[in-house]
Amino acid sequence: MSTTDNQTTQPIKKGSFVQENNKSLLFIAGAVVLLIGVYFWYQNVYLKGRAEEAASKMYKAESYVGVDSLSNKAVKGEGGYPGLEEIAKEYDNTKSANIANLYLGGIYLRKGEYKQAIDALGKYSATGSPVADPLALGLLGDAYSELKDYKQAATYYKKASDKASKFTSPMFLKKLGLVNENLKDFSGAVDAYTKIKTQYPESAEAQLVDAYIARAQGQVK
Repeated sequence: MSTTDNQTTQPIKKGSFVQENNKSLLFIAGAVVLLIGVYFWYQNVYLKGRAEEAASKMYKAESYVGVDSLSNKAVKGEGGYPGLEEIAKEYDNTKSANIANLYLGGIYLRKGEYKQAIDALGKYSATGSPVADPLALGLLGDAYSELKDYKQAATYYKKASDKASKFTSPMFLKKLGLVNENLKDFSGAVDAYTKIKTQYPESAEAQLVDAYIARAQGQVK
């Protein structure tokens, strides 16, 4: 057997990889520790500080929404106080920015700026709130309805009605039925209206829903 063969078949010594790559492994371990430290700093110091700063500035914009949501003061700010647009942009990843996007969606919608409403509401992240989450979805449905994109509107009204409480779900179901009629999906409209009648009989929407059911049923082929 040749010397070359002996070298080829010689077993690798146990632990040789660790020994040969000791410096690299130490570097990787150090980098991981550093990244963990950066992550905790980002979460507990940087984001927390930005969230508190955003919250401290948010109250003024919210007060303008309460007084007159269509005024530019709420959107643009006034007297050194930032408006909702700046808060949403400068303090992203905070709760204040998230709520600012919801406010902006509603304001743009009322102003007839439907594409801007969709853009703002699309940046809203669900929080688990039984009020805010379905509202954001319903407002998206409204914006798409105004743009006559009834297919998208139906999608968002359906999501809103599924998430909403017994107090607001009938409203979203009625809107779902109406856009389904516009889509000539009369069976879908009947389903939405019937759900109001059977699941929410005490709601205001249920009082006149029989007429809507009859109208939609008359178009089913």
